Amino acid sequence: MTEAVPRSLWLDRAPLPPRRPALDGDADVDVAIVGGGFSGLWTAYYLTELDPTLRIAVIEKHYCGFGASGRNGGWAVGELAGATSRYAEMSTRSDAHRLELAVFDAVDEIGRVARREGIECGYAKGGNIRLARTRPQAERQRAEVEHARRAGIGDEHLRLLDADEARRHCAATDVRSGIFFAPCAALDPARLVRGLADTVEQRGVTIHEDTAVTAIDGRRVVTERGTIRADVTVRALEAYTRDLAGERRDLLPVYSLMIATEPLPSEVFDEIGLADRQTFNDDRTMVIYGQRTDDDRLAFGGTGIPYRFGSVIDPATELHEPAHHRIRDVLVDLFPSLDDAVVTHRWGGVLGIPRNWLPSVHLDRASGTATLGGYVGEGVAAANLAGRTLAELIHGDQTDRTTLPWVGARHRRWEPEPLRWLGVRTSRRLLAAADRRETRRDRPARAAMWLAGALRGD
Repeated sequence: MTEAVPRSLWLDRAPLPPRRPALDGDADVDVAIVGGGFSGLWTAYYLTELDPTLRIAVIEKHYCGFGASGRNGGWAVGELAGATSRYAEMSTRSDAHRLELAVFDAVDEIGRVARREGIECGYAKGGNIRLARTRPQAERQRAEVEHARRAGIGDEHLRLLDADEARRHCAATDVRSGIFFAPCAALDPARLVRGLADTVEQRGVTIHEDTAVTAIDGRRVVTERGTIRADVTVRALEAYTRDLAGERRDLLPVYSLMIATEPLPSEVFDEIGLADRQTFNDDRTMVIYGQRTDDDRLAFGGTGIPYRFGSVIDPATELHEPAHHRIRDVLVDLFPSLDDAVVTHRWGGVLGIPRNWLPSVHLDRASGTATLGGYVGEGVAAANLAGRTLAELIHGDQTDRTTLPWVGARHRRWEPEPLRWLGVRTSRRLLAAADRRETRRDRPARAAMWLAGALRGD
């Protein structure tokens, strides 16, 4: 795999435009947004919709889409990390259900905006096929669908498939059953994030690239090139929150790695399915995820690389070749006919995990500070809803979105080292062991999964 380009397929296919000018001295704006990814750009986009006269600045350390927004699996999936029941505990079951439906709609909203703004990002709403390849996985899926029915989620959004139906979507090995989840679209995230950056810039938003922020101090954004004063400052950094002074324990940076194959001939897809560009995965606990791209590659990834001590973000870890080989082995295990397929790209990135695993949106009027994120790897659609919601909060609007239960949800900080490192490493080892045991014995590894959940704070 050493011949594979060590770079995100998405970033490689979307040539980097000329860098936008860095900040040059102090400035005053109405809203200063730190982070040029989906969260920050969607916030800027919807603010320009609500008030085109606002002075908005986006400040990005590298270039728009450098982080997770340009490296993720390209799933706009209508899910939030963490159990919806946790949001129900903070509010009501009805409010939690409103949040579910709002994330479903965010998948469609991305498609609507892409069409309206002429952003060609390969958007295809083919849904998600999640396979059950062991008996414990099938049992969890049946329980999940039963719970969804009690919560008011119908067949039009989520339905259980028998083995034959599941294989018609995705003909992987050892398929026992599956779930089809309709609110999911495959897309090219780099083309989407760069299209958003161009769109908001055309609307008058100032984007400063190559500008490292060292601290957000109330209504002041402190950078190496000057200070921006704003009525509202927005932190939209996900895993890179750890780079700000005093914020290293707020969100946990965890690695996810990906590979992409060469464009595959039509006969391959005649065999394995994915005719509607469904995203695909299975129900193992160590997450995997894949999609058929708009140029007929398979882009496939997993979260097997652990957390680094001290919340370190290291580019070398993103290119850990043994981990990329393991990801390829999993792909070939799913689809043995891909054994000879050439891997053209391999890459990685970090995602941000809050201590309670629940994404949230915050605005503190008194201090003029706002935050959004903590998507735990499911941020493409969630960031759209979060940015839209935060824009309405900043503008002072009261909408169905501004009363959703993730608005104002709080999480405690992660434990100091070495407790943080020990807890994350132990949890991941237990989950990996649970997957191996379930595959080998075809029985649920309940004790290991319970202990891993306890370490995560479930």
